[in-house]
Amino acid sequence: MVDKTTIVAVKKALESSPKRNFRESVDLAINLKDVDLSVPKNRIQEDIILPHGHGKALKVCVIGGAELAEKAKGVADLVITPEELGEIADDKKQAKKVASQVDYFIAEAPLMPQIGKRLGIVLAPRGKMPKPILPGDDPAPMIESLRKTVSIRTRNRRTFQAPVGTVEMSPEQLAENIETILKRVTVKLEKGRMNIDSAYVKTTMGPSERVL
Repeated sequence: MVDKTTIVAVKKALESSPKRNFRESVDLAINLKDVDLSVPKNRIQEDIILPHGHGKALKVCVIGGAELAEKAKGVADLVITPEELGEIADDKKQAKKVASQVDYFIAEAPLMPQIGKRLGIVLAPRGKMPKPILPGDDPAPMIESLRKTVSIRTRNRRTFQAPVGTVEMSPEQLAENIETILKRVTVKLEKGRMNIDSAYVKTTMGPSERVL
């Protein structure tokens, strides 16, 4: 059951945002307190599946051999073979372009060491190291899940944001996405809810409304 106060906050954020000539995103900003994020174990790094997705298409790339590449055709946004992987890794400009254009990567498990060695320097800082998949597995279910996934990375910052949808989604859908993120973040904090100072929802260009 979605908390009514969350729905009310979302409605206010949507209503107070002037109409734009582009589809605005809706973001959740979370402010932590009494957490020492200089200690790596206290940092949050989570991939969270949103119940209602992002409201827009996310791009997923599959890296794998002939069998996986064939299964990924028509499902993934980009398919990279081992041979193409080497070419991309040798061209740093191309590697950065691919990394910036793709939201999530899936890679055949045996290729993970090679990817880490050749592309890790580009993908790791962006939080985009591939999710491994076993040879012969169907990538479609994983691709579908990733397209509904939001990645939370606090690093050493007490304030961080996460996209929860777009202005075209209903307040109820956005509120459920928000509460899904808050629940997961709360579980990861040593003192739970007591470590969250506040949380706000806002559109790309609009004012923020307090959720917590």
